Amino acid sequence: MSASETYARWRYRLVPDHVVGEVLAKTWIDNAIPVLILGVVLVYFGIEMPEFLSASGLSDISRVFGEYLFIAVGMTFVMMAGGIDLSVGSNFALCNLAALALINYLELPLIVGIPAVMLVGGLVGLVNGILIGYLRLRAFLTTLVMLIIVRAIVDMLLLQYAMTIGRGFNASAAWEFMAIGSVFGIPASLVVSAVVAIIAHIVLTRVRFGWHVLAVGGSRRSAYNAGIKVRRTVCATYVISGLMVGLAASFYAARLSSAGSDVGMGMEVTVLTAVVLGGISLGGGRGSVVKAVLGTIIVLLVQNSLIRMGLRSGASSLVLGSILLLAVAIDVRWLKNRHKVLARAYVSPTYFRLPPLPETAEGSNSDYALNDRLRGVEAIGLGELDGPEDVIFDKDENLYCGSRHGDIIRFFAPDYKRWENFAHIGGHPLGMAFDAKGNLHSCVGGMGLYMITPDPERKVVKLSDETNRSLLSVVDDSRLRLADDLDIAPDGRIFFSEATVRYEMYDWMVDALEARGNGRIICYDPKDGSSCTVLPNLQLPNGICVEPGGQSLLFAETWGCRITRWWFDGPKKGRKEVVIDNLPGYPDNINRASDGTFWCALCGMRSPVFDLALRMPQFRRRMVLKVARDEWLYPNMNTGCVIKFDAEGNVLDVLWDLGGEAHPMITSIREHKGYLYLGGIYNNRVGRYKIPGADPNWTSLSSYWGKKS
Repeated sequence: MSASETYARWRYRLVPDHVVGEVLAKTWIDNAIPVLILGVVLVYFGIEMPEFLSASGLSDISRVFGEYLFIAVGMTFVMMAGGIDLSVGSNFALCNLAALALINYLELPLIVGIPAVMLVGGLVGLVNGILIGYLRLRAFLTTLVMLIIVRAIVDMLLLQYAMTIGRGFNASAAWEFMAIGSVFGIPASLVVSAVVAIIAHIVLTRVRFGWHVLAVGGSRRSAYNAGIKVRRTVCATYVISGLMVGLAASFYAARLSSAGSDVGMGMEVTVLTAVVLGGISLGGGRGSVVKAVLGTIIVLLVQNSLIRMGLRSGASSLVLGSILLLAVAIDVRWLKNRHKVLARAYVSPTYFRLPPLPETAEGSNSDYALNDRLRGVEAIGLGELDGPEDVIFDKDENLYCGSRHGDIIRFFAPDYKRWENFAHIGGHPLGMAFDAKGNLHSCVGGMGLYMITPDPERKVVKLSDETNRSLLSVVDDSRLRLADDLDIAPDGRIFFSEATVRYEMYDWMVDALEARGNGRIICYDPKDGSSCTVLPNLQLPNGICVEPGGQSLLFAETWGCRITRWWFDGPKKGRKEVVIDNLPGYPDNINRASDGTFWCALCGMRSPVFDLALRMPQFRRRMVLKVARDEWLYPNMNTGCVIKFDAEGNVLDVLWDLGGEAHPMITSIREHKGYLYLGGIYNNRVGRYKIPGADPNWTSLSSYWGKKS
């Protein structure tokens, strides 16, 4: 090994490049910019004004922050649904006037007065909602016109009733508490707004209405096609915004008792700047209440600090306008280029060196010498199947296989010409196994581990879609992305593989470009329903086969081109032993053979070019950056092959389909009564090959559970 290759080996072993892409893929990464800006603001104004972070200074701004936070929460709902509300400033002035008239002048009890004020704000929001949600008017123009109309109404009311309202005075303790009261030193307005923000966060993340808001903001047409009441949802967000404005105005009226014509002037710009700077997308469907809180803190700190530094109001507005422009630019550019950035940063190749490629030339003395024994094998369900990745038989000799459409298909014995949909799961069924009670278990791509009960119930039961999360993992690897193959131990424990924790079902081939251990083997225990990772950091673990002794299992690492034995019980418990360390192709499912040995499907063949590329991570990295995705260098998956081997790793037989006509990609094999049945995730048939000299009475099911099963 050259010095440069030695360096590459250790450099990629020690430096976790993949963490960068994983961090950028997290939803909370959108908070990084506002948090950074908040840090800059605190440092800058803390240096310029030593009293900036004093208790008295923070106390003054916290009361204002509570009032603004109400409005920011309401604006969050509107913008998350893809709208905008420019009428909040004038609506705030109207609600302030209503609060002074109803509570300060007429001295209504707060339990009546505050809901009445909120109702005034909600009515303005309802008008906006009807015009925008039901009549489909443009949100920007509609709320801009509403701003002008409501401001005109406020001015007319002030001219006629300002003096009368100004003479009112409510001396109730509750009204005074709203103005200057605190809870453990925290202003009342901030306490209430924090509670409202928590409730809003729960609604957006845990309640159906919140999911509808996100769906409408993401794509209104898709939300409508999914059955969501789009118009009603949009209308409701404007009503919520109006109610929040009314609540904020109630605290403002209690604090200042002012009905001036400048109340709420420019508030729409301040609040809009806050939520956009916090990370609420102008396009809708992206953001959170936490982001709105962050943005509100930043804007109010900047605004308050500029005033305390003696800048004129025009300068303060200029700064806020500049911040809004910057926030909009960041939002638009990040939204447009996020996927490009992730595509460049997420795929993180590492160094991996395979042993020299074994000889496969026809007529050679190699265990893997080419032949064409699979050419012309019998086809079952030709043209009627789509992606039968694995095949299995029940006690009545019926054949089962999966379908890309989310179904498990059952072909009836003995001729396997008549078939039915045995069960619909929704995801692509991959590896399958029967337990001692006749329940069919299946790994379902993108969904997890499932069980289907026998006739007549055929009940689909989810067994597991998560496992324990790794302590240092940035990716949430508790969720199962690509459960692949499984087998069942004599005590009922189910061992199944998850091919990769970094890529979804449709992206599994990209995992080959990384060549790192992104996969794992998980154990599901039916006794308590728990799932636990038992073998992490594997290179696309695939076929799982419990050996007849019931204390160990064989598993394949597809990209590692090796087969390994792992002892899960007995005196060797926990030990790993490599059985075959250098296959000519990429191993997939492993199953028992009638003579006590094992069958293994090779889903593709190695090539010198890709083997060399695995030793050149920088080459693969540049390829990801510079070349279109559909032109990347992937492993060869065009030739089918099956090998037979014993427990010591001796290769006993090999079956090739050189033309690639019968089974261009073989992902599974199953021996049953003298025949070998072949499955393929990209095939449109199940193949059947007559095995010379095989036991015509042997079945896989009896091998596991006895002939009485």
